[in-house]
Amino acid sequence: MKAIFHADKNWGIGKANDLMFRLPEDMKFFRETTKGKIVVLGLNTLRSFPGGKPLKNRINIVLSPQDVEEDVITVHNLDELFAEVKKYPPDDVFVIGGASVYNTLIPYCSEVLVTKVEADGKAEVFVSDLDADNNFTLSDESAPIADNGYTVRFCTYRNCNVKKY
Repeated sequence: MKAIFHADKNWGIGKANDLMFRLPEDMKFFRETTKGKIVVLGLNTLRSFPGGKPLKNRINIVLSPQDVEEDVITVHNLDELFAEVKKYPPDDVFVIGGASVYNTLIPYCSEVLVTKVEADGKAEVFVSDLDADNNFTLSDESAPIADNGYTVRFCTYRNCNVKKY
Protein backbone atom coordinates (compact mmCIF):
# COMPACT_ATOMS: atom_id res chain seq x y z
CA MET A 1 0.00 0.00 0.00
CA LYS A 2 1.13 3.54 -0.76
CA ALA A 3 -0.10 7.04 0.07
CA ILE A 4 -0.25 10.10 -2.18
CA PHE A 5 -0.91 13.76 -1.36
CA HIS A 6 0.42 17.29 -1.60
CA ALA A 7 1.62 19.13 1.48
CA ASP A 8 2.67 22.66 2.25
CA LYS A 9 5.96 23.52 3.95
CA ASN A 10 4.37 22.75 7.35
CA TRP A 11 3.03 19.34 6.25
CA GLY A 12 -0.47 20.79 6.01
CA ILE A 13 -2.73 18.98 3.56
CA GLY A 14 -6.04 20.81 3.57
CA LYS A 15 -8.49 23.34 4.85
CA ALA A 16 -12.29 23.56 4.80
CA ASN A 17 -12.41 19.91 3.61
CA ASP A 18 -10.63 20.90 0.40
CA LEU A 19 -7.18 21.15 -1.12
CA MET A 20 -5.14 24.25 -0.26
CA PHE A 21 -3.73 24.76 -3.74
CA ARG A 22 -4.90 24.26 -7.33
CA LEU A 23 -1.91 22.53 -8.90
CA PRO A 24 -2.51 21.22 -12.46
CA GLU A 25 0.81 19.34 -12.63
CA ASP A 26 0.13 17.72 -9.25
CA MET A 27 -3.41 16.76 -10.33
CA LYS A 28 -2.03 15.25 -13.53
CA PHE A 29 0.52 13.26 -11.50
CA PHE A 30 -2.26 12.09 -9.14
CA ARG A 31 -4.53 11.03 -12.05
CA GLU A 32 -1.76 9.19 -13.90
CA THR A 33 -0.50 7.46 -10.75
CA THR A 34 -3.89 6.28 -9.45
CA LYS A 35 -5.82 5.62 -12.68
CA GLY A 36 -6.85 1.98 -12.86
CA LYS A 37 -5.77 1.45 -9.26
CA ILE A 38 -7.46 1.10 -5.88
CA VAL A 39 -7.92 4.22 -3.75
CA VAL A 40 -8.62 4.22 -0.01
CA LEU A 41 -10.34 7.26 1.46
CA GLY A 42 -12.56 8.50 4.22
CA LEU A 43 -16.15 9.65 3.86
CA ASN A 44 -15.32 13.37 4.11
CA THR A 45 -12.83 13.02 1.28
CA LEU A 46 -15.46 11.29 -0.85
CA ARG A 47 -17.92 14.10 -0.09
CA SER A 48 -15.31 16.69 -1.14
CA PHE A 49 -15.18 15.30 -4.69
CA PRO A 50 -17.33 16.91 -7.41
CA GLY A 51 -20.90 15.83 -6.74
CA GLY A 52 -19.66 13.67 -3.86
CA LYS A 53 -19.06 10.93 -6.43
CA PRO A 54 -16.22 8.39 -6.34
CA LEU A 55 -13.20 8.82 -8.61
CA LYS A 56 -13.70 7.32 -12.05
CA ASN A 57 -11.52 4.55 -13.43
CA ARG A 58 -10.52 3.41 -9.94
CA ILE A 59 -11.85 1.07 -7.29
CA ASN A 60 -12.86 3.34 -4.40
CA ILE A 61 -12.70 1.86 -0.89
CA VAL A 62 -14.29 4.15 1.69
CA LEU A 63 -13.42 3.72 5.36
CA SER A 64 -16.55 4.89 7.17
CA PRO A 65 -18.63 3.84 10.17
CA GLN A 66 -21.75 4.28 8.01
CA ASP A 67 -22.63 2.58 4.75
CA VAL A 68 -22.09 4.57 1.58
CA GLU A 69 -24.66 4.07 -1.17
CA GLU A 70 -22.39 5.12 -4.03
CA ASP A 71 -20.39 2.91 -6.34
CA VAL A 72 -17.79 2.24 -3.67
CA ILE A 73 -16.70 -0.56 -1.39
CA THR A 74 -17.48 0.49 2.17
CA VAL A 75 -15.39 -0.86 5.02
CA HIS A 76 -16.22 0.01 8.62
CA ASN A 77 -12.93 -0.59 10.43
CA LEU A 78 -9.28 -1.41 9.86
CA ASP A 79 -9.83 -5.19 9.97
CA GLU A 80 -12.36 -4.92 7.12
CA LEU A 81 -10.09 -2.53 5.23
CA PHE A 82 -7.04 -4.77 5.49
CA ALA A 83 -9.07 -7.83 4.43
CA GLU A 84 -10.27 -5.88 1.38
CA VAL A 85 -6.92 -4.44 0.29
CA LYS A 86 -5.26 -7.87 0.56
CA LYS A 87 -7.29 -8.80 -2.54
CA TYR A 88 -5.12 -6.47 -4.66
CA PRO A 89 -1.41 -6.07 -5.42
CA PRO A 90 0.03 -3.80 -2.69
CA ASP A 91 1.58 -1.42 -5.24
CA ASP A 92 -1.88 -0.80 -6.74
CA VAL A 93 -3.45 0.48 -3.49
CA PHE A 94 -3.21 4.22 -2.73
CA VAL A 95 -4.37 6.01 0.40
CA ILE A 96 -5.78 9.37 -0.75
CA GLY A 97 -7.13 11.03 2.41
CA GLY A 98 -8.21 12.69 4.52
CA ALA A 99 -5.92 13.51 7.37
CA SER A 100 -7.17 10.92 9.87
CA VAL A 101 -7.00 8.19 7.22
CA TYR A 102 -3.46 9.24 6.27
CA ASN A 103 -2.30 9.44 9.87
CA THR A 104 -3.76 6.00 10.60
CA LEU A 105 -2.53 4.25 7.45
CA ILE A 106 0.84 5.83 6.57
CA PRO A 107 2.67 3.46 8.95
CA TYR A 108 1.30 0.58 6.80
CA CYS A 109 2.46 2.18 3.52
CA SER A 110 5.68 1.09 1.85
CA GLU A 111 5.92 4.41 -0.01
CA VAL A 112 4.47 7.87 0.36
CA LEU A 113 4.35 10.10 -2.71
CA VAL A 114 4.36 13.74 -1.61
CA THR A 115 4.13 16.80 -3.80
CA LYS A 116 5.86 19.33 -1.56
CA VAL A 117 4.68 22.89 -2.05
CA GLU A 118 7.11 25.62 -1.02
CA ALA A 119 4.38 27.78 0.55
CA ASP A 120 2.21 28.07 3.63
CA GLY A 121 -1.31 26.98 2.70
CA LYS A 122 -2.80 28.06 6.06
CA ALA A 123 -3.80 24.44 6.58
CA GLU A 124 -6.32 23.22 9.12
CA VAL A 125 -5.31 19.56 8.88
CA PHE A 126 -1.84 18.06 8.86
CA VAL A 127 0.04 14.81 8.43
CA SER A 128 3.20 13.77 10.23
CA ASP A 129 6.44 15.35 9.05
CA LEU A 130 8.08 12.45 7.22
CA ASP A 131 11.41 14.29 7.15
CA ALA A 132 11.45 14.08 10.96
CA ASP A 133 10.23 10.47 11.11
CA ASN A 134 13.07 7.95 11.50
CA ASN A 135 10.93 5.27 9.82
CA PHE A 136 10.99 7.16 6.50
CA THR A 137 13.76 8.09 4.10
CA LEU A 138 13.50 10.46 1.16
CA SER A 139 14.39 8.15 -1.72
CA ASP A 140 13.62 10.39 -4.69
CA GLU A 141 13.04 14.09 -5.23
CA SER A 142 12.40 15.91 -8.49
CA ALA A 143 13.93 19.21 -9.46
CA PRO A 144 11.66 22.09 -8.48
CA ILE A 145 8.99 23.01 -11.00
CA ALA A 146 6.47 25.84 -11.24
CA ASP A 147 2.85 24.77 -10.88
CA ASN A 148 0.19 27.49 -11.02
CA GLY A 149 2.46 30.06 -9.39
CA TYR A 150 3.89 27.72 -6.74
CA THR A 151 7.20 25.90 -6.60
CA VAL A 152 6.73 22.17 -6.06
CA ARG A 153 8.87 19.05 -5.84
CA PHE A 154 7.65 15.50 -6.38
CA CYS A 155 9.09 13.40 -3.54
CA THR A 156 9.03 9.70 -2.73
CA TYR A 157 9.50 8.54 0.85
CA ARG A 158 10.22 4.88 1.61
CA ASN A 159 9.02 3.36 4.86
CA CYS A 160 11.90 1.44 6.45
CA ASN A 161 9.61 -0.12 9.06
CA VAL A 162 6.30 -0.97 7.37
CA LYS A 163 3.64 -2.20 9.79
CA LYS A 164 2.09 -5.49 8.68
CA TYR A 165 -1.62 -5.84 8.08
